[in-house]
This record gives sequence, structure tokens and C-alpha cells, in this order.
Amino acid sequence: MAGNLTTGGGEDLLGDMNRKSANMDSLVVCFGEFLIDFVPTVGGVSLAEAPIFKKAPGGAPANVAVCVSRLGGSSAFIGKVGDDEFGHMLANILKENYVDNTGMRFDQSARTALAFVTLRADGEREFLFFRHPSADMRLHESELDINLINKAKIFHYGSISLIEEPCRSAQLAAMTIAKKSGSILSYDPNLRLPLWPSAEAAREGIMSIWEQADLIKVSEDEITFLTEGCDPYDDNVVMNKLFHPNLKLLIVTEGSAGCRYYTKAFKGRVPGIKVKAVDTTGAGDAFVGGLLSSLASDLNLFQDEKGLREALAFANACGALTVTGRGAIPALPTKQAVVDALTKYNAS
Repeated sequence: MAGNLTTGGGEDLLGDMNRKSANMDSLVVCFGEFLIDFVPTVGGVSLAEAPIFKKAPGGAPANVAVCVSRLGGSSAFIGKVGDDEFGHMLANILKENYVDNTGMRFDQSARTALAFVTLRADGEREFLFFRHPSADMRLHESELDINLINKAKIFHYGSISLIEEPCRSAQLAAMTIAKKSGSILSYDPNLRLPLWPSAEAAREGIMSIWEQADLIKVSEDEITFLTEGCDPYDDNVVMNKLFHPNLKLLIVTEGSAGCRYYTKAFKGRVPGIKVKAVDTTGAGDAFVGGLLSSLASDLNLFQDEKGLREALAFANACGALTVTGRGAIPALPTKQAVVDALTKYNAS
């Protein structure tokens, strides 16, 4: 596994570590689940038909943390895994990728979560989760690393931790701490409907923290789900149903087509980079990591449309490069790989 962790370019990760001390004032802290993905070695087959599975670290918040670090930024992860071989493997993977893992906790009575991921012929995924319960669901508020949260320039999270207690209360408490310390709150709902008790519970849970975020990233499918069938391409739907008064930036991702952006002052669209998709696992997380790495260095991007468009083009490239490899974290690109891809794209 460790041998795959430099996928995406030749930039030396050791060089990233040497920049960390200078980047601590741009710390991105990611909160939530960290698990093992089992990905078929061949595409276009069902779980039952898959001959071999390759294990890969996964979980959206952890993917984002590794992405930020691999791009040369400073990141940390807060979450819980099992006190088992998989859990300690995941902690080591963060360490190998220069992500601060001091906020991780280990549960002695619950296992690290597992997910089997089916890759369809088009590279899209279907999930089968094993968490009954898994360790990530058992993080308590009392286990939060408050000092680490207070250091966050950006505090990033999803919605999966909202599904059950005690993790739900832990996430809400962490968000409150981060907000009070002046952090930017970044939210990617990352809808995983099979994990929720019902579609209505998912919709209510995701929207219950909507108005606390400064930055929200959603996909077209998530807009359709959250608005109960409204047109995700309609700007009026986005602004009237999803934009809230305290929001600094709302991003709608469109897969390979790119993304749309909405602020109080301006809106627009940035096209994506076309690549041959092998596995779309982690593409959205790579996009988020790319965007947060830019924002952590310059929060003025919220008001600077030209700069924001450049940051979104960079984020689009991060997502595009990630789908060219299998597994989320192994496929995340380095900054040099993204720069090279953008240079090639802009020259074509």
C-alpha cells in the first residue's frame, strides 16, 4: 500500500513536510469517517462477480486531509477507528502523508469500518458498507482534540457523522468550537443514502446544519435529492433553496463537466478537464482538497472572482487526475502533477 502513496506525480512528499511549519497558520482540519475501501481490480462487475479486491484507505474527510497535504498544504484529521490492524494502518497512512493524526482515537470494542465498492463500466460506484456499529460512529464529544480544532483556519466535515449518536453530538460540538475560534466552516454533505434510516432522515439530517457553513460543495444529484426533484441546473433553484444569508461560497460539481460557483456578488461556471475515468472514488474529495488548499492560503478568494476561478480550475484538475487511478488516497495527485495537467490543458 505504502508504495502507491506517491501516485499522481514526482513531487517529493518529503519536500511537503519541510513546508509544514510555515503553513500551520493555514491548517485545514477534517472531521469524520475513515475506513477501508475494498475495490475490485476489474471494472464493470458486481460484488459477487469480482475475482479480487484491492484494499485502499477511504472516507471523504480523510481523503480531503491527505489531498491538502499532498498538494503542499497543512492538514489534520479528527475521527475514530478501531483498535485493530486496519485502524492502525489508517493512522500510519495519515502519518506517511504528513497529515496530523493526533486527533484520531481508537475504539477497543468496535471495528474499523469497511466498504466494498463496485466499479461499473463507466467508473461510477455502488457501495456495500459494514458498520454495525463501526468505530467512527462511536466518537464522543469528550474525545475531541479541542486545541487542534482551535488551530483550524478551515474546519471541514460531511454528514455521515450526523447519522447516529454519539458521533452526531461530537460533530456539532466540534463545529461550535471551530466557529467560535474563527475557523471557516466547510461542508460537503457527501450523500450516502444506504447509511441513513430513510431518505427523509437523510434530507433532514443534511439540512439540519446547512446554515452554519461558510462554504458548501454539492453535486447535481445531491441538489435533486435535497430539493425533492428540482432542476439542479436552474440557478434560481440553487439560490432560492440552497443559498443562505451567511454563505460565502456554494459550489455545484458537475463531474467531468466542471463546476458552478455562487456567491452573493457573482456566479459562474468553470469547465473541467476530460480524462478517461478508471475509478471515480475520491474525485469529489480531491476537488474539495484542491479548493481548500487554495482557500487556506488566501481567504480573499471568496471576494476575488478571477482568483476563485483559477482555484476552481485547479480543483477540477485535482478531481480529474484522481479518477485516472484506483482507490481514493492512492490516486490523489501532487501539486506538480496538477500544475502539469493544467499547463497541458491550457496549451491544447
